[in-house]
Amino acid sequence: MKLWKWLGLAGIAGVAATGAVVVRDQRRRTELSPDEVRDRLHQRLLESEGS
Repeated sequence: MKLWKWLGLAGIAGVAATGAVVVRDQRRRTELSPDEVRDRLHQRLLESEGS
């Protein structure tokens, strides 16, 4: 029975950690202006064409 309790707690911790990563990434994206996003996309396109 203890095994299931630990597995459940580990699952909850994993979901919480994943949520924190998603929130942090979303916060980073919302800080960018549309011009910055466009510049980054153009830069990535040029890098992918150069490879």
